[in-house]
Amino acid sequence: MNRLRAPHLLALVFGIAFLYLPILVLVLYSFNASRLVTVWGGFSTRWYAALLQNQALLDAAWLSLKVALVSASLATILGLLSALALARFGRFAGRTLFAGMIAAPLVMPEVITGLALLLLFVGLDAERGFWTVTIAHVTLTACFATIVIQARLVMLDRSLEEAAQDLGATPLRVFLAITLPMIAPAILAGWLLAFTLSLDDLVLASFTSGPGSTTLPMRIYSSVRLGVTPEINAASTLIIALVATVVVLASLLIKRDALSRT
Repeated sequence: MNRLRAPHLLALVFGIAFLYLPILVLVLYSFNASRLVTVWGGFSTRWYAALLQNQALLDAAWLSLKVALVSASLATILGLLSALALARFGRFAGRTLFAGMIAAPLVMPEVITGLALLLLFVGLDAERGFWTVTIAHVTLTACFATIVIQARLVMLDRSLEEAAQDLGATPLRVFLAITLPMIAPAILAGWLLAFTLSLDDLVLASFTSGPGSTTLPMRIYSSVRLGVTPEINAASTLIIALVATVVVLASLLIKRDALSRT
């Protein structure tokens, strides 16, 4: 087993510190007793108690969670269908255009996408709120889910599927009994990625939200412009804990599934 050399270890430490030290500082100062976020006043959980009394922030967090859950689920379904079309249907008319349209949100600036969606909803005279924000997030995240699932489908060993077809299984039966369980980790990974991107989004929500549909990133951004409060640190820490818990649980499920197949 090769050991890490000093330069490699130093680069690893600096890389991890660059990525996670700001998050650790935020978590630490969420337990700050002082009202000033830059001055340490001792350990306290008062801001978590204050957060429970901040109804506007709680409503924004609940709305963000609902939007993330619904948009991630819809994006994963669309991503699965798109990945199947690209990976299993071979060459078909419009395939290049279809693949390009799926990949477009990856390179399109969110400001442009948000403005286009805003003009669409205004042209349709649609009331902006929960569903317009959800549709905007599906537009952004479906491409990520598609790429993750398509990569798994391309690398999938099709011998089991072909054997099941030779034994008389219908295409739907083959997909439900063999293909779907084999790509389940990729589907879960795509869902988690879509969920995280939706929970984090600020730009699209700013363009497509309406009165009474302020998401948590929008609420935090508007509060930060007036000055960061310890309650925002507490809310951010809870979101970090939630996402970390979901990721760890998903990793354990994927690992257990992999071990059961070996």
